[in-house]
Amino acid sequence: MANTAQARKRARQAETTRQRNASQKSALRTAVKKVKKAIASGDKSAAAEVYRQSQAVIDRVADKRIVHKNLASRTKSRLVQAIKALA
Repeated sequence: MANTAQARKRARQAETTRQRNASQKSALRTAVKKVKKAIASGDKSAAAEVYRQSQAVIDRVADKRIVHKNLASRTKSRLVQAIKALA
């Protein structure tokens, strides 16, 4: 455990940041799942609308460097591909 006041404060700050980051990552995963669920339903216009809402979440998480920008880009690309593949 931390011995100095400075180290104790850093430990508190690190825990707060960890919880915030975990919450943001969870929101990212939820957003992606919503789009995948919409795609599975087969309604192209509904899936596109859900994707537009989720895109903001994905970009926000990447901008804060909680996930790498390439992961966000790859995720968005795959979702758009899946939406375009719908009949």
